This record gives sequence, structure tokens and C-alpha cells, in this order.
Amino acid sequence: MMHQSAAAGGHDIAARAVVTRRAALSDKYFRAKVIFGPENRTSRKSSPVDPRAVPWKPVKRLRMTSPISRDACAARDKADPLAALRDAFELPEGVIYLDGNSLGPLPRATRARVLQAMEREWGQGLITSWNDAGWIDLPQRIGGKIARLIGAQADEVIAVDSTSVNLFKLLAGALALRPQRRVIVSETGNFPTDLYIAQGLASLQGAGHELRLVERERIADAIDEHTAVVMLTQVDYRSGSCLDMAAVTALAHRAGALMLWDLAHSAGALAVDLNGTGADLAVGCGYKYLNGGPGAPAFAFVARALQENFDQPLSGWLGHASPFAFETGYRPAPGIARLQCGTAPVLSMTALESGVDTLLLAESAGGLPALRRKSLQLGDLFIERVAARCADHPLRLITPRAHEQRGSQVSYAIGDPQMGYAVIQALIARGVIGDFRAPDILRFGLAPAYLRATDVWDAVEHLGQVLDTGQWREARFMSRKAVT
Repeated sequence: MMHQSAAAGGHDIAARAVVTRRAALSDKYFRAKVIFGPENRTSRKSSPVDPRAVPWKPVKRLRMTSPISRDACAARDKADPLAALRDAFELPEGVIYLDGNSLGPLPRATRARVLQAMEREWGQGLITSWNDAGWIDLPQRIGGKIARLIGAQADEVIAVDSTSVNLFKLLAGALALRPQRRVIVSETGNFPTDLYIAQGLASLQGAGHELRLVERERIADAIDEHTAVVMLTQVDYRSGSCLDMAAVTALAHRAGALMLWDLAHSAGALAVDLNGTGADLAVGCGYKYLNGGPGAPAFAFVARALQENFDQPLSGWLGHASPFAFETGYRPAPGIARLQCGTAPVLSMTALESGVDTLLLAESAGGLPALRRKSLQLGDLFIERVAARCADHPLRLITPRAHEQRGSQVSYAIGDPQMGYAVIQALIARGVIGDFRAPDILRFGLAPAYLRATDVWDAVEHLGQVLDTGQWREARFMSRKAVT
């Protein structure tokens, strides 16, 4: 990893590194191997079809034979080494939950654990629980547990604030470590909060700072001797396409830039290896695959090599080296503790810790590698079933088929925004909860901790019925809600 002292005089080295990088890793290789094939690009335009304009009547269709029977799926579930983990979650009867990549379900242990924090620790222990119940240690204790899920050391991760706030802190710290550079590089399709935070920070910095946005296949060309930090999300929130973390990080480092990863759709579902890939910085949220509850605190990672000189601008009192000395001047705490700002939300942190603990139960059944294998199997099944069951309908797969290029979701573009939204609403009415992403994407999250192969089989059957019968055309499914 690069240190601050190497940055100030590193323009010549960085310039030579850019030439070396482009010679060693061509744009063609970057597109085909590091990112994913152009056939899966979400930016490709869908056919301008409006199925509502075509008079509908039910017809009999000839169908492909399904690649796997439901009985075979049931047998697969019975042999699943992670099957017992499903019982650790409260899942409503009759619901197939395919939206854990937006909000994880309630772990069974969380209700009692939060109640204990309310009634015993807060209700009886009152303020003494900051010490007696270990409230003051929650951010670093939970961070150490999350570290086991993202390939980091316990003292490199802290659970704190929101993903957006943590992005601001880490981007600002990265710019401070590269004072002669003014550019943040990201892709146009990155999640909006990442881009908004970077835009706001660049505006505050002034002095020529900029957010340089390019299409995903042009990232290699965008990283140069002016780049301070590259900010990318490992798994695309719409398509589920997965970047090669090691290869992209190497691109940034060869240009003398720092690498910041957003793990919102990775942590808890993929075998992330921040240390192994040489990542410098990372953020992630606690309410998706970590099952921490609505609006759960997020987490931040700063590699050990950067911590001593890492300055973040939100210098709140709990990030102070000695907060209860109540000094007038700010002195940053050693290590990852300096990422703290204000007082931790104890009840939310308690729920998050319970969610992380629940996911860590998988370690006895193979841990993240086992979760990842199951996730890919579920994705393969979903893709095969849709190809067989829904072949007559305008669903275009935008998720890469290749395992190394796929996250833990499967997404389809349907060609018409209103139809896409209505199809998801019709599925939800049937108890199959997925979600819709603009402009026309049907998104199905495949959380391996609690989903079964039979859930996937049944979900696709419902999807086929919604499309075959035209149920999605009902007026009740057409009205847009605030959250899609």
C-alpha cells in the first residue's frame, strides 16, 4: 500500500506506472475479464416495447422442459449443509423473500437481545451500562466481528454511522493522504449516494478537486497521475455484476492512487478479502446481508498501514484520543477508533451485533465459502428456471452468468418501466418479495443464509403465472409507491 510520504513526490513514478499499467492490462482485458462481458451491460437499451398497448388474451404455450424438477430442488434443500441456518431467522409463513439485498429479515435472537438491552441494560442499569454492559465498546467489538466476513483484521473495521457518512469521512481522508492530487474516479453507474457524497466533498474542497465519472469499461483509462482515490462498488446494485477486486485495486495502486470499495452488496454474501486484494479503504451497510435491521449502522475499513496518518474531518468527541478528558483541542484516537464521531445508537448497534452473530453461525457449516457456493447455485437455478418457464416473455437477463462476475442477485430488464414495476407488485401480492429498480429492472436477491432451492423454483413459477395470465395489468399494481 502507498503511504503519504510516497505521494507528494510520486508524479513521475505514477506517470511511468500509468504507461506500465496500460501495457500490462489493456482495455479489452479490463472489459472482458475484470468487469464483465458487454452482453450483460445494464446501459444497453431495451427494445421500446409497450406490452400494455397489445390486446391481451390467454393462450396455450409450448414450453421448454424445466432443467430441474421441484422434487430435485427439495432433495437439494434436504442435503444443504446450511439448511439449519434458516431456522435462525423469523420468516413469515407463505412468503418467499428475495429482497435480502435491500433489507435482511429479522434474526430470531435479535428480539430477545434488544429487549434485554432495553429492559435490563437501559431500564435497570441506566448510565452504568456504558461500562457494565460494554456499550462503549460496541463500535469496535462489532467491527471486529464484521472483519471476519470481509477479509480484514479486527482492528481495521469499525461499526459506525451510515454508509453515506462513512464515505464522506474516507474520501476526505484519502484526499488528505494524496494532497497533490485532485481527482476522485468512479463510474457513472455507481450507487447514487456514493456519487452525491463525492460531488459534495469535491465542491467543499475546491482548489480544482473533481469527481471524474466514466462508463465502467473506461475505468482503466480514467485512472492517471492526478487520481487521488478510486471509489467503486464491488457488486452493482442493479445488475448484480461483480468487479474483480484484486485487479481493479492493482490498477489504482500502479497509478499511485488509493482504492475505496463499497461493499454494500458484498459483505455477508461474498467471500470478500480486503487484505488479500490490498484494498486501502472500504465501507458497507449493516441492514442487507448482515441483517442488522432497518437503517442499521454501517461499517468502515481503513487498512493498518494508513491508520496512523489518516485524518477524517468529522472529528467528534468519541473519535478523540481521550474523550472523557474533555480537552479543548482535538487529538485523534489511535487506530480505527478515530473513525468514530458521535455517540453510538446503542439499540441499533445491539440489533446489528445480533445480525452479525447470526450470520457467523455459518462458520460451523463452512462459513463464507459455503454461503458463496450456495448463492451461486441458487443463481444458476433461477436463471435456468426463468429461461425455461418464462421464455415467451420479454425478460432480458442483465446479470452475468459467469460465477466470478456475479454477486448474490439475479436481475432482468423487461423493456417497459410500468410493466416492470407492476410485475414486482403482482409478485409481492402473491407473497414473492423482490424489488424494482429504474428504469425497468426486476431484481431478485438470493441470500444463501435462509433461502432454499424450492423457494427459487416456486418464485419463478409465480413469475411465470403473473406474466402468462397478465395479472400485472390490474390497476392496483400500477400505482407507484414511495419506495419501489
